[in-house]
Amino acid sequence: MEGHRDLQVWQKSVEFVTDIYRETATFPRSEVYGLTNQVRRAAVSVPSNIAEGSGRSSKKEFAQFLCHARGSLLEVETQLEIAKNLGYLSDKSASELLSKGE
Repeated sequence: MEGHRDLQVWQKSVEFVTDIYRETATFPRSEVYGLTNQVRRAAVSVPSNIAEGSGRSSKKEFAQFLCHARGSLLEVETQLEIAKNLGYLSDKSASELLSKGE
């Protein structure tokens, strides 16, 4: 199995997290322990699970961690929709982030 740094899905998910951090930096200060923290933690979980899974001893274990990463990505998508509805993200920013998660 390749190292996690060689996996395109890991590379793209790290870029995704970086974009999430940049966008959430503009969220209201009152959300620092709420939605900002939630979406960042879920986003970080995506490449983290990919990396952890790639270090496991079997393809079955790796697949399990990929499922966890997918679940975290769906959490991020939900949280971005909420942020958009609350006016913390523009429609354009939300759409761009959501498309990167596909």
